[in-house]
Parts: sequence; structure tokens; C-alpha cells
Amino acid sequence: MAGTRQLQADIADSPGEAFARLSEPFRRELLAYCYRMLGSIHDAEDALQETYLQAWRGYDGFEGRSSVRTWLYRIATRACLKALQGGRRRPLPSGLGGPSDDPDETIGPRPPEVLWLQPAPDVLFGTDPAAVVEARQTMRLAFIAALQYLPGRQRAVLILRDVLAWRASEVADLLGVTTAAVNSALQRAHAQLSQLAPDQEGITEPAEPDRRALLDRYAAAFENADIATLTEVLTEDAVWEMPPIPTWFAGRERVGRFLATRIRASGDHRMVPTCVNGQPAFGSYTRDRDGVYKAHAIQVLTVSAVGIARIVAFLDPGLFPLCGLPPTAAAESMR
Repeated sequence: MAGTRQLQADIADSPGEAFARLSEPFRRELLAYCYRMLGSIHDAEDALQETYLQAWRGYDGFEGRSSVRTWLYRIATRACLKALQGGRRRPLPSGLGGPSDDPDETIGPRPPEVLWLQPAPDVLFGTDPAAVVEARQTMRLAFIAALQYLPGRQRAVLILRDVLAWRASEVADLLGVTTAAVNSALQRAHAQLSQLAPDQEGITEPAEPDRRALLDRYAAAFENADIATLTEVLTEDAVWEMPPIPTWFAGRERVGRFLATRIRASGDHRMVPTCVNGQPAFGSYTRDRDGVYKAHAIQVLTVSAVGIARIVAFLDPGLFPLCGLPPTAAAESMR
């Protein structure tokens, strides 16, 4: 077997050297897997750390009956399923209730008991062009949010089968179930996802020049407090969310009215482009009383051929370092 031959070739290495050489190539894809399973980049990093710790401890007993990659995925799956015990999921505000009818109302309090879905910066998963394409297809926020509604094992089956293209027999062996059970779980997962995110396959992004021009218009309008242009670049059914605040808005007119209450003066905001969940994003900085532009929110945009369809503004400055963004921005536009 290939695994046995590889182990024999590692005899000259110390256990630590052999383990690192064999396991490190899979670190980024395992992080992506754990993120899809858990909906939190912080939880995913914890699960990945636990995976490598357990793998290191068990390396002496690894006999090569499966590939190192399969072995690591088995350990990572156990770590993720353990983290999902209790049934808590990570939603977006739109997953908790209907949109607000009044953009002028006072925004509701941040519920401390809710564990929110977190974004995943593209830089954590490498710069390989093929990986970027995969991220755009299987890392989108709407897809990750929909996964949160699936039971843990269904979630694992769907990711392993549909995203990573494992055979049903391989997934059955990893989970310790029958192939029939895997196929049944996948069927139920598909049925659930078709109800939760039925429009995701239909999203058509504009050609790159048009996409770039649309994003530039959005960022410039945000920085210049140009509410008319901001509203214009939105689709008719655009959505604005801002976790951890549960209030959200749907419809171009309502989103525009809400933004008008928050973006009052030109120069109060700076927008720095980045990429998150395979989608265009901006680090949004807000000017304080001392004139310093401080990290405020990571805005993740869903772009369609007819405009910007959704903005999820994660109000968490702690996400900026993960995106490779500084805690403060220059006074002039950084785009």
C-alpha cells in the first residue's frame, strides 16, 4: 500500500520530522473543512489544533491502512462533531427572524447568548488560483449559513461528498456507517439546503471590469456619504445585516434609509478592499473624534449582474488582523 511504502521511506526521519512532513500539506484544506463544519474561524482553528495534537499523539500507532489525508480528516471530523454537541448553530441575523420594517427605529440590543456566524478571510486558505475558485463556490456566506441548519453528521457528509468529492464508500468508512446511510444523509441534506438557499446557484456575477467598477462605486459612495449612489448600486431586494446586532433590513429603499441614518458626512469612513469567503469585501474604518480612522466592520458583499444583492457587515474589529488589515487606516482613501 502507498501509505505503508511512505512510512517505510520515513524510517530515516525522526517521528516529529516525519509527522510534520506528512501532515503539514493538509493544514489549510483541513482549516477550510473545519470552518465549513463550525461556521467560526476561531472554532475552526481550535478544532484544527486539536486535530494535529491528536494526530501527533497517535502517529506512532498509524499503520498506513489509509492515507495520511484520510486519517487527518477522520480526526478532524471527530473534533468538529464534538464541538457541535449540544445542537447550537451559528446564524446570521436573517436566520433568526424577519427584517425590520422601520429603518429609523432604534437598533435592538446585541443578544449576548447568540453565537454568530463568522467570516473566513481568503488569505487563510492560500493564494493558489484553483483554491480561490473553489472558495468562491463553496465558501460563500449563504452556503456556510445554510450548513448551520444541518445536523453535524449530515453536514460532514455533504461537505465530504459535494465539496471535497469523496466517494460514498470513503465517507462511510470515515464515519463508521454504511454507504446506504451516507447516501440517505446526503439526500436529506440536499433537500434541506434547497429550501434554505435556493437562489445561490442562480447568482451570476458581472464580468470582472464591471464587477470592479461596481465595487469602486459602492466604496466611493460610502466614503463620500453619497446615499443616492449607494442606493442606486443595490438590487431591488438587497439585504443589509450587521451581526452581532439582530436587526436587519431588506429592500433597496429600506437599506438606503437605514444607511442615511448612519453615514452622515463625507470623510467619516474609509473603505479598504479585501476578500472574504471567496467574495469581495471591505474593511470599513470610522473616524473618531481625534480624526483617527479605526477598524469598525468587515463588510462582505454578494454581487450580482444587476447590483449588490447583500451586505453582511460584521461589527468585530478583531477580524481585521485575520484579513491582513491594520487597526487604523490612513486619512486618504486606501483604495
